[in-house]
Amino acid sequence: MAQVKTAKDINYAHNTKEQNSLNVFYKADHVENKPVLIFIHGGSWSSGKKETYWWLGRNFARKGIVTVIINYPLAPDVQYEKMADDCALAVKWVKENISTYKASPGKIFIMGHSAGAHLAELINADPKYFDHAKIKNPIKGVILNDPFGLDLHEYLTTAKKDSFYFDFIRTFTDKPEVWKVASPLNYVNNIKNPHLLFYGSKTYEAIKLQTPRLYQKLKANHIPVEIKEIEGKSHVPMISQMIWGGNDLYEEIVGFMQKTISGK
Repeated sequence: MAQVKTAKDINYAHNTKEQNSLNVFYKADHVENKPVLIFIHGGSWSSGKKETYWWLGRNFARKGIVTVIINYPLAPDVQYEKMADDCALAVKWVKENISTYKASPGKIFIMGHSAGAHLAELINADPKYFDHAKIKNPIKGVILNDPFGLDLHEYLTTAKKDSFYFDFIRTFTDKPEVWKVASPLNYVNNIKNPHLLFYGSKTYEAIKLQTPRLYQKLKANHIPVEIKEIEGKSHVPMISQMIWGGNDLYEEIVGFMQKTISGK
């Protein structure tokens, strides 16, 4: 079995900042034009780092998918638009450089968990972020794992004013009009690429409400979309279950990617 190699701490934004770096996981074999998966971590837009998810990179690489795990700047240093702009720059780097690792720039998929899923869908659905990066949206398909913040306006207008709320306000300001602009569900009519959606049966109510709503809207727009509720899982275990390479989500995700690439 070919060994999984890692290219670490590559800067994607023409600076020297750790927050703008990524790791690439790839199998050292002779297969060309592999699919590529970019993963954006969660952490309430204020915590998390790429190193935590080395197992995700290794497990996908073993299954023949070149995997890119990115850092992005976090609150309180920046707000959500800067995070999204930098995520779009990471995608641009992948499009321009991933052939070095025997992956195809025409087979780019994006996946996020929690706040990372919000950022993945935001750059996919609101065209301004790839406009800023000066590329066309190259994302072939989107995988959202327990996405938080698909409708931030709904969440922040109804959420109790606890520490999470004030943490989010640092990222999204206290202005309801900004919350609307930051909500991926408001750009759903721009979405053209296939989606795979997961959420846990024991996750936050907002996720259980908004993930099926995204599914319904995409379906109404005749966009290929699949949704799966994962029984017994709360928010963090929705991603931590994937530490094990035999976890069912891998089969679902790899199958979704293959089906999207083949157009069947």
